[in-house]
Amino acid sequence: MPLRMDAPLPSLDGGTDWFNSPGVKDQDLEGQPVLIHFWALSCGICKESLPELNKWVDLYGPKGLRIISIHMPRQESDTNVPAVKECLEEWEMKQPCVVDNWHTITDRFENKFVPALYLFDAEHKMRHFQAGEKAIKMTEPVVQRVLGLTQAV
Repeated sequence: MPLRMDAPLPSLDGGTDWFNSPGVKDQDLEGQPVLIHFWALSCGICKESLPELNKWVDLYGPKGLRIISIHMPRQESDTNVPAVKECLEEWEMKQPCVVDNWHTITDRFENKFVPALYLFDAEHKMRHFQAGEKAIKMTEPVVQRVLGLTQAV
């Protein structure tokens, strides 16, 4: 069972390698809404969602949203760190990405899915969880509400 609504943002400590960042410490995120994105090399749907996440970095990043991707291996071949780096470059991922080969971070989220999105508000309370191929589409309106770009209905 993934995290429940209002759950606090789990620590991001424990990944094996960081890309697009020297590493994000928990204190670096204080006071900012955060979107955590779980993905895996072996997940085709995950790769298809990467261009949309890049758009979100450009569109919502300046409005305060921090997007952090967590590579969660689903099979042995997913633990190949150079292949993860190559995929990041191929898909031109912009956001910080941590490789979680030991599932240290993944276990804190109790996450079993890819792609999976966890959205936390500026107080780091979970406001939304979505997994699967419609995760991006279903999450964007909530991102806009958390950022104060639309009114809650």
